[in-house]
Amino acid sequence: MSPGSVAPGPGTAPLRTPKGMHDVLWPDSRRWEGTVARFAGLAEGAGYGLTITPIIEHAGVFLRGIGEGSEVVGKEMYVFEDRDGQRMALRPEGTAPVARAFVQHHPVPPWKVWYVEPSFRHENPQHGRYRQHFQLGVEALGPADPDLDVEVVSLASDFFAGLGLRDVTLKVHSMGDGTCRPGYVGLLGAFLAERVDRLCPAHRARHLENPLRVLDCKTAECRAATEDAPRFLDHLCDACAAHFARVRSGLDSLGVPFTIDHRLVRGFDYYTRTTFEFAADALDAAQNGIGGGGRYDGLVELLGGDPTPGIGFGIGIERVLLACDAESVFGVEAALAARPLHAYVIDTTGGQAAVALTAELRRAGLRADRAFDGRSMKSQIKSADRSGALVALVIGRQELEEGTVGLRPLRADEDQRTVPRADVVRALEAYLSRKRDHRGHRIE
Repeated sequence: MSPGSVAPGPGTAPLRTPKGMHDVLWPDSRRWEGTVARFAGLAEGAGYGLTITPIIEHAGVFLRGIGEGSEVVGKEMYVFEDRDGQRMALRPEGTAPVARAFVQHHPVPPWKVWYVEPSFRHENPQHGRYRQHFQLGVEALGPADPDLDVEVVSLASDFFAGLGLRDVTLKVHSMGDGTCRPGYVGLLGAFLAERVDRLCPAHRARHLENPLRVLDCKTAECRAATEDAPRFLDHLCDACAAHFARVRSGLDSLGVPFTIDHRLVRGFDYYTRTTFEFAADALDAAQNGIGGGGRYDGLVELLGGDPTPGIGFGIGIERVLLACDAESVFGVEAALAARPLHAYVIDTTGGQAAVALTAELRRAGLRADRAFDGRSMKSQIKSADRSGALVALVIGRQELEEGTVGLRPLRADEDQRTVPRADVVRALEAYLSRKRDHRGHRIE
């Protein structure tokens, strides 16, 4: 105990999560498992491999990558000095760390990765928006091919559809590149200078720092002032225009619906060419973003690597699950039913038989649980039913003496039957092989 500290005692107020943080408890966490598993299967089926980066990075990764003038870096990023005097940051997003890893480790391109990780932003907490939030994402580095843009966007679209979400819209845009962006930014800056008194207070003072961010401003003043602003798509160079045309035609060919949003410029400095966002229309319009990303062909170079094109997206798990709730899809019951316990062991003989049988089942690759504390048969049956297990394996005094186990189906109108203790694993596997889950799939 540190000097001057006071030991907690009776009546001490219980500690809680910090503001903007949240706990995910069982059984709701099963939805998280299912969400990550679905995403992993989809990404790995497309050739993306899991990559894990540190939660803490040198602050320069984000200062250089995202840009010091961005709201995330300037107002939201957790920055601190460690015990070695180095300026560090809690990861606010997933793309820059992956690009840093690419520069550091030199994997052979094309390098296609997926990730699941917590990110941290000190922002005003809102429903489904936390200071620690979890993201799923993919990044693909190496090819500049617009067909890769199509693959990445359609991967996210397929993920949402696979969860059962139907009320999801996709917006796309192009932010050009180093050839055409400077000219457009200058044109937009001149346009804003003529309307500076109509902008929101923040952008009256800062509109020249990054005119593109004014287009993304959500205030009524800035949106009204930029209603007739010049459109980026009218000023793309030939190469960027051809790239965007190929992306649009590719999405059309895959049946991925989208609209063009001329305000979609994203909030990070590293974006080039294709940008996109998904919105869940079943959520409140102010908080309906569930994922987005874009191409970042200059990011690797900003972090000290050779020029390497890249594209990716991030998806917020919390917001996606809120969208599922709003559409009444992929609920807790469905997540539990997707991978139920195979068996729940009920032992009224003291517990030793349950120790041995539960271990045997688990070692055979079966999902099994049991009751503790010598509870009654009635109590254990209730626990077995609540667990969602498909079968109860019952051991009472008679079964123990006879060397048998009662196999009682819990999710089917079938009678309990007796099987030899030595054959219980084989008998359970045979029973399960005949059963199918709520979607008609064989239980695994």
